[in-house]
Amino acid sequence: MEYSVFAKYYDSLTANIDYRKRAEYFHEIIQKFRRTNGNILLDLACGTGSISEEMARLGYDVIGVDYSDEMLGIALEKKFDNNSNIQYLCQDMRKLDMFGSMDVTVCALDSINHLASLGDVKKVFQNVALFSEPDGLFIFDVNTLYKHRKILANNTFTYETDNVYCIWENTLLPETDEVKMNLVFFEREENGLYSRTSESFSEKAYSETELENLLTETGFEIIGKYGDDTFLPPSHDCQRIVYAVRCVNSGQII
Repeated sequence: MEYSVFAKYYDSLTANIDYRKRAEYFHEIIQKFRRTNGNILLDLACGTGSISEEMARLGYDVIGVDYSDEMLGIALEKKFDNNSNIQYLCQDMRKLDMFGSMDVTVCALDSINHLASLGDVKKVFQNVALFSEPDGLFIFDVNTLYKHRKILANNTFTYETDNVYCIWENTLLPETDEVKMNLVFFEREENGLYSRTSESFSEKAYSETELENLLTETGFEIIGKYGDDTFLPPSHDCQRIVYAVRCVNSGQII
């Protein structure tokens, strides 16, 4: 998914996310399971670079990849403001092409759910395996079937900041567990009037069995599976599952 309009408002509308806390959570998982000696971390579907910045602050050599020029433009502004040593690349994660191998790959905030088919998910898993060090880690989260069916569903949400009002309308396709999302933004201009823009996209939920079969097929061993950013097993009504997997069939890029 390539955000364009949404990129402009993304950070203000996700201000409730504690990126530092999320990065420290990922860091704890990495320290628990890491076997490689290197420190290169790929932030896949990095968006505006908030996780990238926090992982760099924790001492990782970060490469951020995203398909949206608009998102990466904001990420670069943060990089220059913070004097961060992060490399950013504009790539579709289904066609990932790195120049070396990664010790850790992180893919956060339901980016996997933006992939439209199991075939696309498999391509991403294969690419991560191809560009992972032997025993490299892959940590990603996904929205659950429960969240799509019960929380997102056919609901409408509103978000308001000082200058932007957003209406977020969902349409659930129950036969595929895909949620079509339409966002309408009203931004206050200097003259006090509001300009209107919109963007539409979709997210698809995959079953745990589907994801875990693909991970096995693409050369990963599941070493951790957690519910809602904890270290507890997922409950039947958790909204997010975090997977920690180890690459046991690396492409070993030289």
